[in-house]
Amino acid sequence: MTILPGSEELAKNNPSARAGELQAVILAAGFARRMQPLSDNCHKALLSVGGSTILGRIMDSLEYVGIRRVTVVTGYRADDVEQFLRAGYPNIDLHLVHNPNFRETNNIVSLSLAFDNMIFDADVVLIECDLLFDRSLMVRLIDHPGQNVALVDHYRTGMDGTVVAIRDGFVTDVYPTDTQGADFSYADKFKTLNIYRFGRDFCRTAFQPLLHTYANDIDSSCYYEIVLGMLTNIRAHRVSAEVVAGERWAEVDDPNDLAVASFQFEPERRSTILDETFGGHWNFDIVDFSFMRNAYFPTDVMLAAMRHALPELIADYGSAQPILNEKLGYFLQCDPERLEVLHGASQVFPILGRAFAGKSMTIPTATFGEYSRLFPDAVLYRDAPGVNWGQLAANAPDFDIVVIVNPNTSTGTTLSSVDIHSLARATPDTLFWVDESFLAFSEQRSLVDLLQDEPLDNLLVLVSLSKSLGVPGLRLGYAYSCNRSLIGLIGAEIPIWNLSTPAEFLLELMLKFRPAYEASLERTAGDRKLLREALSALPFVDEVPPSGGNFLLMRLKGTDPQLAGQIREWLLANYNIEVKNVTEKFPDRAPRLRIAVRTKIENDRLVEALRHLPGDLPAAQ
Repeated sequence: MTILPGSEELAKNNPSARAGELQAVILAAGFARRMQPLSDNCHKALLSVGGSTILGRIMDSLEYVGIRRVTVVTGYRADDVEQFLRAGYPNIDLHLVHNPNFRETNNIVSLSLAFDNMIFDADVVLIECDLLFDRSLMVRLIDHPGQNVALVDHYRTGMDGTVVAIRDGFVTDVYPTDTQGADFSYADKFKTLNIYRFGRDFCRTAFQPLLHTYANDIDSSCYYEIVLGMLTNIRAHRVSAEVVAGERWAEVDDPNDLAVASFQFEPERRSTILDETFGGHWNFDIVDFSFMRNAYFPTDVMLAAMRHALPELIADYGSAQPILNEKLGYFLQCDPERLEVLHGASQVFPILGRAFAGKSMTIPTATFGEYSRLFPDAVLYRDAPGVNWGQLAANAPDFDIVVIVNPNTSTGTTLSSVDIHSLARATPDTLFWVDESFLAFSEQRSLVDLLQDEPLDNLLVLVSLSKSLGVPGLRLGYAYSCNRSLIGLIGAEIPIWNLSTPAEFLLELMLKFRPAYEASLERTAGDRKLLREALSALPFVDEVPPSGGNFLLMRLKGTDPQLAGQIREWLLANYNIEVKNVTEKFPDRAPRLRIAVRTKIENDRLVEALRHLPGDLPAAQ
């Protein structure tokens, strides 16, 4: 058992807890099917997060606020739960109530059994056993002046379970999962934490009788929130809503939830967890400056159209590749015969890796890691940031393939598209592979446009549309070349259904929203300018070079390569802000961070956080 510091002092200063006016109920009967296989041999409340079990954290929080009387409803692996509680919490007045029908019934039966075996001489704190939360939330719960109180949070992607509507600080409607239909809107809803405080009179005269009737005579397979929802419509029994504001909490229903909870409650492991996932960041409550995407696109109108179309889209197959190429060609205003739409630009790397095996190649350093991973024998030319164009042009005839990333993924260095086209024209025996994934944010014209006017067979343009369109989750990109053999080689390895239907639908929408798209690029460029100025003014920053992408490279003062990683971990632990440590990408290993350009509000939040670097971090000295 972990004894949390300050529990005696808090209880002493809390009249309600000191007088013994609170008791707790923990629902721990469930079989936890969704947690399998992790729960096959362990009750899910006894799973460990951050060195402590879920149930242990709940009990510690109750002790912290002075609650010493606890009723626990058991079912699945009841002996394990009892053994844990009796061994770890001998000072708790523990009452165990067993739900023998835990496999067939739902939490309404467990709560009804608890209430049927309790004396309501004190107010009741109700907690479900699969919750992790900051103990400050328990303080807020018992300090709230309302008679009945529910802890709630703004609904976010990834949450599931009962949600509520709130008006004037009170819960007005309760929506269990089975009432959240296809047209249900979460925009103005709040997720219940499944942590409540109920007045003793409310429990004795209203909640317990109705729970008992519903659980025993009407529907034992439903949730207690059904009954709670009925009572909230009665003014005398209304439930106050205490909205969580920044405190950590997590509901652990399945192994994915457990991973998210680990991220929240093990701050020292946050960078490791993010590095292992390499995406899927919607599960984590962070502001992500590591992955670059257009923060102002798609527009709200486009998202509404996609949301409306989604049921039909996911029920159908996408179009064949020639149709996809044609749709993208309309948007790019180019010859679709020179295009191959890609399921993300990364789709082409293994194809070209096989096609270009044994070819002599030069690639920039530093840049997108797939180039060096796929072509480990390539000769590197330096982007410091800044490329020696004269030297690159002079060396180009010595290689079969010259890779140019424009703007470069790591540095933001942006070269002239006209110069690249001219070099390709002057070096016909060398293939120029040009990655323009971030070019839309620069002032440079795309080579696709130049090649429409003056075709060249030794240019291959690769673009990841995820960045400029702001939709990395849809996986959109393309390859373009006037070389029919090369574009045909790529097309020959494209599967029959290569795009998801939502991605194809976005291609159709793009024709209607071109002005909004162009405006989003301009807005991003403006934000980039302001962010560069703000980052450059920080005392520990050595340089923030100009960038043509929607990101900035920030070199720190000093030579310690660990500085960038220390700042990254500090931002994650203290502000839930993620940045990209790119120190290892550069030969000199000078400490560098790459910062994506997000909305101005988010950019300002990052800068403000960086202004508060603690003095014991070398970067702040």
